[in-house]
Amino acid sequence: MRAAAVQINSTDDYERNLEVAERLVRAAADDGAELVVLPEKWTALGDPEVIRAAAEPLDGPALSVASGWARELGVFLVAGSVPELVAGREKLANTSVMFGPDGERLATYRKIHMFDVDVGDVSYRESEVEQAGDGIEIGDANGAQVGLTICYDLRFPELYRILALRGARVITVPSAFTERTGRDHWEVLIRSRAIEDQVFIVAAGQIGFAPPHYRSYGRSMIVDPWGLVLAQAADGECFVSADLDFQHQDEVRERLPSLRHRRPDAYRWPEMTLAGAS
Repeated sequence: MRAAAVQINSTDDYERNLEVAERLVRAAADDGAELVVLPEKWTALGDPEVIRAAAEPLDGPALSVASGWARELGVFLVAGSVPELVAGREKLANTSVMFGPDGERLATYRKIHMFDVDVGDVSYRESEVEQAGDGIEIGDANGAQVGLTICYDLRFPELYRILALRGARVITVPSAFTERTGRDHWEVLIRSRAIEDQVFIVAAGQIGFAPPHYRSYGRSMIVDPWGLVLAQAADGECFVSADLDFQHQDEVRERLPSLRHRRPDAYRWPEMTLAGAS
């Protein structure tokens, strides 16, 4: 399977963001990609007012056109994430949807971990606008199980281990990693999750500046189950692609069977709260 990670500099210009996304999805498909992944909040990136203004239900305009691209191009498309209006709920969801080549939704994942952190002089409080999801989702791409995650999820290895144990061979990570954290953590975390769970990681990131003060790191990546970087994006709007060799994955898992060597009967979750954790 050939996979592609699309990298965009989304801002508050919704129409422009969709135009860039379509151009790059089409280019990736022309390059032979069968699985294409868009970044987090590819329809709009900015302050809470921008996110609310771009929110839509699952049958809204952006996901409808994404479904159409998947159908027209005959690809599996992970439509990054969009701010979702959820019926009966005040807060939004940060939602990733996987479409099949027929345009049908194969999996819908709502981001579990909220990015409520302080990075440099910028405070991020996703939970003020968004509500965390509580479901783990996998889509089937012609027999290859694709696990869905979003950005900050990358720091929670439990989620990735569960996806692997449920059969995921590929895990997608649409992201808007900050420039500050991305410099030190982005590649380390992606390669770690790939090595730990012996999966392919397709991580599609935002790049560049979005008002009023957001700077995204970019460097979208595709990493193999041995932790090798198969492709990495330059600093601009583009896509990168690579072939995912599932036979190689099987060989890695056979030679170094760490997933089989797990000892669930010996693991004990601590009952106390870790110092400094909340």
